[in-house]
Amino acid sequence: MSTAAALRALGRQIDDPASLGRALDELLAARNEPPALLALGEPTHGIAAFPSLRNDILGHLVDRGYRSIALETDAFAASIVEDYVGGATARTDPPDIDTVLAAGFSHGFGAVPGNRELVEWLRAHNAARAPADRVRFYGFDAPLAFSAAPSPRRSLSSVHDYLPAPLRPTSVRDLDALLGEDPDWTNEAAMFDPAESIGDTDRARALRIVADDLASALRRAAPSLRPADPAGYEHALAHARTAQGLLRYHAAMASPAPDRIATLLSLRAEMMADNLLAIVARERRRGPSLVFAHNVHLQRAPSRVPIGDDEANWGSAGALVGLTLGERYVFLATDANPDSDPGTLQRALAEATTRRALFPARALHAALAPSIGAGRPIVPGHLPLNPADLDGADAVVFVADTDGKRHQYW
Repeated sequence: MSTAAALRALGRQIDDPASLGRALDELLAARNEPPALLALGEPTHGIAAFPSLRNDILGHLVDRGYRSIALETDAFAASIVEDYVGGATARTDPPDIDTVLAAGFSHGFGAVPGNRELVEWLRAHNAARAPADRVRFYGFDAPLAFSAAPSPRRSLSSVHDYLPAPLRPTSVRDLDALLGEDPDWTNEAAMFDPAESIGDTDRARALRIVADDLASALRRAAPSLRPADPAGYEHALAHARTAQGLLRYHAAMASPAPDRIATLLSLRAEMMADNLLAIVARERRRGPSLVFAHNVHLQRAPSRVPIGDDEANWGSAGALVGLTLGERYVFLATDANPDSDPGTLQRALAEATTRRALFPARALHAALAPSIGAGRPIVPGHLPLNPADLDGADAVVFVADTDGKRHQYW
């Protein structure tokens, strides 16, 4: 049997809701354990076909007990969207959806095609449902910008203020002096010049002790604080994690080591993974969760991105989460580019796809010719799948009905 025929036999065409549902049910039924987290990747941001696929998959999964979705956006900003879709704002004066999209998504992702439709669908779906049956919205990214990292002030102060005065560690007495001015932390030059970073100063090192002390005090106080205010405690715990992560990130920015960028990417991945595992823990009694982000964040295989003439390698959030959840973590990678060159994975998948098709990753890898490679990027930021990436996925969804144009959203 030729490779093309083998791939056509392997692929499950998911051109409509019914065929999508059957393919997903078949994939998940083959698992030894039901997933706690179903991860859907995209090969680049801003192409409408991938969020559209995500929205279709969410609608199917909600009918099968999924009760939350997490996106690659700032975990704290996402609370604005969650309030909106959960109906909390309906009792007062709800903001308009444009305000929610602008403030509730980081990195300009509120303007990504498909996110408005997602938020509108969630709000309408939740409107007539009891809280236990509503679909929650989460962000799982760290509050990091493309060119800088913020001060840990907000997170440290949030934990400090949440803790009752008798439980606050003595190290917080100099908190304001140690934090200094926020521009000291957000200096964009530090992303390119380690000497410009505050991360290796005496103040930053002292703040790492403060962050550790606050996190420890919060954990030790859990038996008394959490039962009285579960949501408030979880919020403070998220800030404690974030403060520690941000201070590690600033320390890495100050390092002149040759693997500096890979270290920064791995620290972001660690923060993402911690947030995802916290979501899984919070949702365990309500149902599984769907997470949507770039393939590079969710795959189990080592992640790679080109950095000039070099390449950064690190373990992604998906790799870290997969170690903890095992079979309960399922990753669906996606890709596109039907006009890719012969001899590439993308061309082979395109020839076996009508509109959209799902391929089991292990069987797909086994059916490929040893010489097959990866196609060219559609747009800057697109990382085409290559055969080695299949080792980090449970299935691949190939999308043929995209024009390959990225919508500008910042």
